[in-house]
Amino acid sequence: MSGIVSGVNYALLYSGSTSSALDASANILSILYSGGSGGTPSTAVTTGNPLTDLKLAQANQTKDIAQEALQPQVAQAINAFKTAVGKATSIQQALADPSVQKVLLTANGLPNYIGETSLVQKAFLSNPSDPTSLVNKLGDSTLLSAVQSYDFAKNGLSALQNPSVISTLTNGYAEVQWRLSLDQATPGLANALTFLSQASSIKSANDILTNLANFQVVTTALGIPQQIVNQDLTAQAVAINSHVDIAKFQDPNFVTSLTDTYLLSMQQQKSSSSSDSTSLTSLAVQATNAGIIA
Repeated sequence: MSGIVSGVNYALLYSGSTSSALDASANILSILYSGGSGGTPSTAVTTGNPLTDLKLAQANQTKDIAQEALQPQVAQAINAFKTAVGKATSIQQALADPSVQKVLLTANGLPNYIGETSLVQKAFLSNPSDPTSLVNKLGDSTLLSAVQSYDFAKNGLSALQNPSVISTLTNGYAEVQWRLSLDQATPGLANALTFLSQASSIKSANDILTNLANFQVVTTALGIPQQIVNQDLTAQAVAINSHVDIAKFQDPNFVTSLTDTYLLSMQQQKSSSSSDSTSLTSLAVQATNAGIIA
């Protein structure tokens, strides 16, 4: 990615021990890639081979994101954002506008804050250098990074109305929607792209456990039960280290192989799920025809 959604703090995902790790992961992916709303129709198509889909996504990323920005729902959101930013007379007013929140927060990996107007205003206008400020008290590293980047408390509305900032945000929003489209066509493709771009930064098990894309790709590819999130962090790290030599993430060939295995595993899961669904439907039809189900 262009760096807008990277660095999301997923530590909270692994802090609970009662919910399913798979469900939690799916929920966060849904929030992240849908922009906190109903999402957009998929514009991506699959060749039927996830490895080919990955290569095509890598080769066509810039062009495809530009095309995604032209999709009616995406273009509408972007135009509404630009209009709201242009009409705003204060940063407080801009941050309160739903159109601004949708693009600003989605592009920065913060869609879960959309609609939390008071919190958004106070957090983005707090001093990131002050350890007692709201943004630091919240303990969300992704939010802190965004607040530091724009520093609206110091720079005010001019920071948001800067043409380069507007361009970066709208491109980032389109990229999030593009990634959602990819995942709808080829399950796991967005994770695969993200993992490939950041795998070389993995220097410890913690770098896997605290990053959703890394966690999903590594555990799925290596067959590590994702339920390890129900254990304490030390046990989780042991599980990771027992399955892989962390130094291997510096080897591009290993990273590529691991990513390919992940995508093939995701395709197999999809096929199994489709088969199960078909079987259940067939049974329901048979039961209905037999008069078992009224």
